[in-house]
Amino acid sequence: MNDSLKTLLIIAFLILILWNLGAGLYYMLSDKGKTDRAVKALTKRIALSVALILFVALAIYMGWITPHGVGR
Repeated sequence: MNDSLKTLLIIAFLILILWNLGAGLYYMLSDKGKTDRAVKALTKRIALSVALILFVALAIYMGWITPHGVGR
């Protein structure tokens, strides 16, 4: 797995997370509690966040990425 693909995958996850966060905010403001679209959007955001954390942990474990200190 090359570096640009890993970076692209992580950025795609972050964009999807932000998209679902914005969708949840929009649904909360527009639906005013009449539907469950906000809950579904925020649930997807949490699932994507957990998936991203698990992917990064797996990538570190498998040696695909190596963590480093800030400023090194």
